Amino acid sequence: MTTHFTFHHALIKLNKMVLKMSAMAEDRVRKAATIIKTRDLELIQSLTNSDYEIDEMEMEVEEECLKILALHQPVASDLRFIIMVIKVNSEIERIADLAVNVAMRMQAILKSPHRVPTPYDYSGMAEKVITMLKMSIDAMTNRDVRLARQVFVLDDEVDAMRLDAYLKVKDMIRKYPEHPGQLINSYLIARHLERIGDRATNIAEEVIYLVEGEIVRCQ
Repeated sequence: MTTHFTFHHALIKLNKMVLKMSAMAEDRVRKAATIIKTRDLELIQSLTNSDYEIDEMEMEVEEECLKILALHQPVASDLRFIIMVIKVNSEIERIADLAVNVAMRMQAILKSPHRVPTPYDYSGMAEKVITMLKMSIDAMTNRDVRLARQVFVLDDEVDAMRLDAYLKVKDMIRKYPEHPGQLINSYLIARHLERIGDRATNIAEEVIYLVEGEIVRCQ
């Protein structure tokens, strides 16, 4: 009885940890989207300085997973939950890293001595990526397979936006061949946003695995 009680509470603790980490990553992606709009140098600095927090939490979550596996040897749905957390933990940490990468690309653009017209409006793409991330986290929280599958549709839309950004940046490089660095950084913002969407999709796939036991790969 005591062992079962301890195991149950270990799973509750782990669930709270991964949800807290997810909320932190979502906050960082929202800040990255704000940086794209406002070009706020102070917010860029704040976001890059906080990168270590999720890195540390990722290690804590991983250690907790390994401890539960070693002490309780979970099976069936409990084992699937632990496996999901291990995979989602890595995805969340990478999402936070990508948010920082967006901030750093904006910083490089703002520090460039040469100003080139902005080739693409990333606000719509950023909002769609935030929606994907929120949906995947909500799906994980509520074990909602239907919501998880909706993320896949948005992923296709974000991929199309990334391609559109690529084509526009390519055209701008032809017009301004003397300043390729700034334009390449601009395209990389699209690439980082797309990768956040991909990671959100990966989380949605893990939710389906948790609930249905089915391995889904959309990419």
